[in-house]
Amino acid sequence: MTIYIELTEQFNAGRLRAIIASGQAVVLHRLAIASKDGDWILREDSEATGRVLKVIASRGGHYRFGAPLDARWLSGGWSSHFEFRHGILRVRTDFVTRPPRISAARLQEIWNEQEQRSLPFLDAPDLAALKKTNREKDYAVIGELARIMANPEEQLRHSRSARDLLRLATEHPALVARLLAARPALAAIAEGRERLEVALDAERRSLMRANEERLAMYRAAAAAWETEWRAFEPDLRRLPLLEAHARLTVRAERTLPFRAEAPPHE
Repeated sequence: MTIYIELTEQFNAGRLRAIIASGQAVVLHRLAIASKDGDWILREDSEATGRVLKVIASRGGHYRFGAPLDARWLSGGWSSHFEFRHGILRVRTDFVTRPPRISAARLQEIWNEQEQRSLPFLDAPDLAALKKTNREKDYAVIGELARIMANPEEQLRHSRSARDLLRLATEHPALVARLLAARPALAAIAEGRERLEVALDAERRSLMRANEERLAMYRAAAAAWETEWRAFEPDLRRLPLLEAHARLTVRAERTLPFRAEAPPHE
């Protein structure tokens, strides 16, 4: 059992509170051997965040730069980050309640679907949506995730392979027509492989820019918080996590907005 599965079981003792996402979910889909940290989607309530804090505290963990593990910030799309030692390993853990590119309606469906699972982790289509980041390497992962999707519609929504999309279009032409509005790059299927590859590349770059803009908005909103963090972080590390969390929250209330706002267009 890996430390990440062990943590997931502890987070979810008695109630589903945490769903494995990102790199560890890719590992559980058997598309990677390992991932260097752990990411979870949490329920957005104080009982769930309190449980996670106690588990991380029991491991001697401390905060890394980010928002407090508190629903007031998590509901605004912020994330919380921790670190602790586990033998020779440095374990990093990251938490969100509002994962990007997953709608509120879909998120509720995910919670309902995962309720019956002994080990909750994101299904391939939801994981592919989460992986549409500004990192080049994530698009290779999305492509492999698409190949394990059983539903042709989901494959058409997420595939990164022109060859696979051309095959799918031959098998499911009506689906392609229906999905054009949701994925305009599919229109290039009719123009052949070379044009489709150009469209897929343009789509990837557009998705990467969109995520860059999202992250820039949060970085700007956290600029004052980052400066303050550098000043008090050494003292914070010396405190037990639950005490550190209480102090961090008081400071964040003064400096870190609950929601990041996009700057107005000129």
